[in-house]
Amino acid sequence: MLETSSIDKSLNQIGKLIAALRQERGITQSDFALKLGTTQSAVARIEQGEQNLSTEMLSKISEALNRDIIQVSKGAFNIRITGGYKLKGEIKTKSSKNGAMGLLAASLLNKNKTILKNVPKIEEVFRMVEVFESIGVSIKWNGNDLEIKPPEKIDFRALDKTAAEKTRSIIMLIAPLIHRFKKFALPFPGGCNLGSRTVRPHLYALEKLGVHIETRQKHYVVRAPVLKPAEIILYESGDTVTENAIIAAAGIPGKTVIKYASANYMGQEVCFYLEKLGVKIEGIGTSTITVHGVKNIDSPITYYLAEDPIESMFFIAAAIVTNSSITIRRCPIDFLELELLKLEKMGFKYKILKRYKASNERTNLVDIKTYQSKLVASPEKIHPNIYPGLNMDNLPFFAIIATQAQGTTLIHDWAYEKRAIYIKDIDKLGANTTLVDPHRLYITGPTKLKAAEVICPPALRPAAILLIGMLAAQGTSILRNIYSINRGYEDLVERLNSLGAKISILREF
Repeated sequence: MLETSSIDKSLNQIGKLIAALRQERGITQSDFALKLGTTQSAVARIEQGEQNLSTEMLSKISEALNRDIIQVSKGAFNIRITGGYKLKGEIKTKSSKNGAMGLLAASLLNKNKTILKNVPKIEEVFRMVEVFESIGVSIKWNGNDLEIKPPEKIDFRALDKTAAEKTRSIIMLIAPLIHRFKKFALPFPGGCNLGSRTVRPHLYALEKLGVHIETRQKHYVVRAPVLKPAEIILYESGDTVTENAIIAAAGIPGKTVIKYASANYMGQEVCFYLEKLGVKIEGIGTSTITVHGVKNIDSPITYYLAEDPIESMFFIAAAIVTNSSITIRRCPIDFLELELLKLEKMGFKYKILKRYKASNERTNLVDIKTYQSKLVASPEKIHPNIYPGLNMDNLPFFAIIATQAQGTTLIHDWAYEKRAIYIKDIDKLGANTTLVDPHRLYITGPTKLKAAEVICPPALRPAAILLIGMLAAQGTSILRNIYSINRGYEDLVERLNSLGAKISILREF
């Protein structure tokens, strides 16, 4: 059922959404008509809201655009996986969701045009783009390249609150907006539901720079009357709080020192971008970052996003669980070394084929070939840590890998209260797990995984490991409502199928 009571208004909304998605993907009306098996004039009527749409036509449109018309139709995006097949061939790692979100926030510091190359077309990015467009930022897609040009004056009253509330990354807009407004309100961030993810570290960090943040019932009120450089000791070494502090400091003349900073890949990405804009930054990749801020950032810039180590880990895990030999290209090795060492000690066999630089000329990449392996459980607990420790987002992959290892593995997810509970959903595929508490999970293997019908949990990585498990499970599985997966992975179904997986898309309207 459509959300509004007016059919005409709803058709107009659907038409605008379809037109925007078609243009985003660089598809002409005539090419779109061919994909739908209709005429260009019919496409024009659809986009103008003058054409009634059957569920069959909505399904065709969603297939052609490779994106569910979920905002309007409330349709679920489900997939059917016929498991038990080995993967083969090669796959390229795509650019990073987390890197893209930090760069999008940082781009608002630049009064000139930013072109971000190789931006992943995923739900999280789309939500932030919708927020940008709602406040007057000029956005142009050219394939996977995104051109961003902030207006002279941002109309923050027009903020798309619905889009903003669907992404946790909205919190990073505080940093660039304090250089535009003395006072503004920002909706509470959304994203994965992983428990008590406090924003207090952001408040404590930014207050050192002269920012005052007040929590209201549904939003934050941000005041920045006078900004000043400072020494900041972060309340916790988080990724987004580090990015927020770096971006905020970049626009404040003088030296800001950020201690106990996260040295993770997304923060490094923001630093690389800001350096190209003339901001001097010391200590990149360490826990103490010194930012020499500048008053006016106004330079045209083209920046290449680096590849996503978490996506590389997804394919490594998929290869291990399906006992397959594949080649994974463009893996950011500096952010995978510890994961690979732990897997090697568990019996994982792989080879690094080639080493080279990413297009940003800073990130180190490798090509990895995986081999069929017989695993044993890790004798020590598997737990995440701040970089250079095992990445927080890579921990869930070890849970599904542990189902194929001889013995019992302890997964200790100390950072989040709920994620271990979501990880336990792999029991629905026949995994043998014991939840000790909200942070610790024992997994005993090896287990022959079985097909099942499962609804995705509201968290990206626990949802992703269910998909990996279903690739290995004999029979046909259904994974329902994969919006959480689409938040972080681009064209994942199509790319897995290119490796020999058997996945088809199901839609419900």
